[in-house]
Amino acid sequence: MIFASDNWAGAHKSIAERLLAESTGFAAAYGNSDLDKRVEARFSEIFEREVSVFFVATGTAANSLALASVQRPGGITFCHSEAHVIEDECGAPEFFSGSARLMAVDGEAGKIDPTKLSAKIAHFPEDALRHGRATAVTITQSTEIGTVYSLPEIGEISTIAKKRGLPLHMDGARFANALVALKATPAEMTWKRGVDMLSFGGTKNGCWCAEAIVFFNPEQAKEMHFIRKRAAQHFSKSRFISAQFDAYFENGLWLDLARHSNGMADGLRAGIGASNSARLAWPTASNEVFAVIQKSAAKTAESKGAKFYEWPIPAGMPDLVSEGETLVRLVTSFATTEADVDGFLKCLAA
Repeated sequence: MIFASDNWAGAHKSIAERLLAESTGFAAAYGNSDLDKRVEARFSEIFEREVSVFFVATGTAANSLALASVQRPGGITFCHSEAHVIEDECGAPEFFSGSARLMAVDGEAGKIDPTKLSAKIAHFPEDALRHGRATAVTITQSTEIGTVYSLPEIGEISTIAKKRGLPLHMDGARFANALVALKATPAEMTWKRGVDMLSFGGTKNGCWCAEAIVFFNPEQAKEMHFIRKRAAQHFSKSRFISAQFDAYFENGLWLDLARHSNGMADGLRAGIGASNSARLAWPTASNEVFAVIQKSAAKTAESKGAKFYEWPIPAGMPDLVSEGETLVRLVTSFATTEADVDGFLKCLAA
């Protein structure tokens, strides 16, 4: 009953086997092997256009370097107030972009409010020397609280950004989970809605260590080779990241894994919704579930081996939790089983 994070899960068998198969022999280094080139071409096929792809080690590196590639002196990137880039990356986006600022924008359900975004951007006209200048917008898909931007919502954020000539970045640490939740194609959820750059995550969805920065206009990626190298993210044996993505994409495995983890989350949502000792804190659509449960039930689950995190109460929901209750986050993964879900739900009923 491991619901602490999808980062706790191991690697899918097919991906581990592909890594093992690639471990013998020799191949050109630094992204120049035949496998590297084949996987880069596969990204273009998946997104239905020519893209530029840069492998990195972590989602933090992907977010930070993507945003660094579009920064200017005095630059400001707009993000949701609970976004991973502003809350959980230890200042890496600011560091790698040369101290560019992150500007928080509020919004319900973990999503940037378009009206508030427009107002925030308007505070920084291009000639406002003392205040700095707007340089980018970033959204998380799926969001930090398990919700998902709809395609029209992404398009609306993009329209606002494009009015000021700002590139739109998407933090896709759980990209596949959002994609299958929307039943959309990768193209429909990104560049067809105005996304310029994507942090494409594979690690949370069955890979060992596979993250990528995707540029939908290769012309915008000219500086990334140097930015990535300077950040010590240029792998010599990059074929081992390519090997993971090669297996990840084969026969739609990446989408099957996301459907599974979302399905396990659906089971949790249904069971918690029917429970007398727990309730859903808010609706979610991906593989993250947030629930208000009795503290006694939480202790029972933990005593039986369940792992999950107590979660801070959102600023806009001060009355969410009553005495004797706690807010928890439950994250499913490709490795979650129905027995895990059933076992946790039985703890709530105990």
